[in-house]
Amino acid sequence: MEKELAMAKEKVRMNLQVSSELNDLLERIAGDTGSNRSEVIRQALALMKAAHEAKQKGKHIGFVSDPAKLETEIVGLL
Repeated sequence: MEKELAMAKEKVRMNLQVSSELNDLLERIAGDTGSNRSEVIRQALALMKAAHEAKQKGKHIGFVSDPAKLETEIVGLL
């Protein structure tokens, strides 16, 4: 168990090439959220993971105006 926790915290450096438009979008979101590009990408991947897991369970992803209609809320983003 201790080894699994250590592995979960291990970081891997990645190089990522994106278009200038995507870089501008990352910069804008990072600025709007008081974050940085790496954190924006980490949060985007967390959201993608949640969407992927939900789809595997036969659920759908969408947006609602009325929070009372939510079945599951994803917190910690934005």
